Amino acid sequence: MSITVEHLSKGVSLVTLSVETSRNGLNMESMKSMSDIINDLLEDSSIKSIIMTGSGKFFCSGADIDSFASAIDKGNIADLVGGLTSLLHPIQLKIRASEKIFIAAINGSAAGGGLGLALCADYRVCVPEAKLAAAFFSLGLSPDGGTTWLLPRLVGNQKAKKFFFNNEVWDGNKALEYGAVDELVESEELIESAIKVAEKWGSWAESSRRSTKQLIDASTSTFMETQLEFEKLLITNSSLTPDFVEGVSSFLNKRNPNFGEE
Repeated sequence: MSITVEHLSKGVSLVTLSVETSRNGLNMESMKSMSDIINDLLEDSSIKSIIMTGSGKFFCSGADIDSFASAIDKGNIADLVGGLTSLLHPIQLKIRASEKIFIAAINGSAAGGGLGLALCADYRVCVPEAKLAAAFFSLGLSPDGGTTWLLPRLVGNQKAKKFFFNNEVWDGNKALEYGAVDELVESEELIESAIKVAEKWGSWAESSRRSTKQLIDASTSTFMETQLEFEKLLITNSSLTPDFVEGVSSFLNKRNPNFGEE
């Protein structure tokens, strides 16, 4: 299979792209498969965290360039590019709005839309030998995959602009230095490190996870007055959940909370 899913303990699921899919890029078939799989995981109430990783030397190399060449010859390149983004972009919006914790375990090269998937994650664990590249300019394209929205929020506008216009490639060390990734580990520790974060971040109350993700994203594009009203709405809604009752009870009884438990 081009994409496999393993359901681990504590509500953690591991999505792994095959060597072929990671290396050769995403075409309509593999993009549709990824969309279906991630959508199913996001809708599964038993899952709290999702880890995505690649295989071999690639995390995800973005779109399949061979399919681009074929579509140019057939005269339907706009349909292909539009179709790919029409599958990728809704997934990213759902990931950002979901209570699920999405973690990118970057085992190798991430480029184009594959870079967008990595940047879309709530946390990025990376190996030193990984390569982060936009690669759009060398193809004569403008960026997609949310890279122009996500990267500036991580590294700043000017570093992001230089990344695109200089057609830069960042290894794991440079990506960590700039703030594009959160943690650098050796390849044999990659999945274990991602699981630790997935279990920790996924252990919090569902409303805490969802609301905080949405609030942080909104904070970069709203006035403080608007942000405060958004915070008021979401914390009021959170106070009506069973998890809040559990949180108060565990605090008063000096024990660790068990959020999401029946």
